Amino acid sequence: MPDPVNQKSNQKRPYRSAKRAEAAAATRARIREAAARLFTESGYTGTHMKEVAALAGVGERTLYDAFPTKAALFGHTLGVAIAGDEEPVAVPERPETLAIRDETDSERAIGRAVDQTTDLLERAGDLIMVTVEAAGADPDMRASADAGAEATYGVHLALATALQERGALRPGLDARTAADTLYALASPHMHQLLRRRRGWTRDAYRAWLRRVLVAELLGSH
Repeated sequence: MPDPVNQKSNQKRPYRSAKRAEAAAATRARIREAAARLFTESGYTGTHMKEVAALAGVGERTLYDAFPTKAALFGHTLGVAIAGDEEPVAVPERPETLAIRDETDSERAIGRAVDQTTDLLERAGDLIMVTVEAAGADPDMRASADAGAEATYGVHLALATALQERGALRPGLDARTAADTLYALASPHMHQLLRRRRGWTRDAYRAWLRRVLVAELLGSH
């Protein structure tokens, strides 16, 4: 005969587990928001864990339980900003990235790539620049900057190769040079220059990037 006490207890566990998971996710989100702000404002070396905890409204013990080191905290904050969520799927393997590569209309493929790049840099561009600026003084930041640059170039090369295989690249342009062009024009450095330094709007930046990439890669306007 079923035990009504245990049955009732078992019914409560999934609910309690879900509530705990929601609370943990909310705490991580507050920590990420605080960390992103401080890393962007003060740089990597100028940001201290106790300041992150205070701004996030959590105890230092809670912060260190989740992220034992500042490098772990930065890596998590940057990774989620790049991906847009906490799912453990790298950007090159995400459905939206693969869909861009498989898009048969070349101008549309570039437009979708620009949309994805713009969204990513709006979320993560400032943090990416933190890794670039700190790379010379910190081995963790150097490794992060190098890994990010390599992954980004791989995405650009995959798109450029797909365009070349479809015969879409303008005459005289090979896939690697096309990838180099994407890598330079769609870089976080260019985004920082135009969006942060020159004050371009998001829409103006997106439109400019699409226009110059279509012209440079396809030879059309």
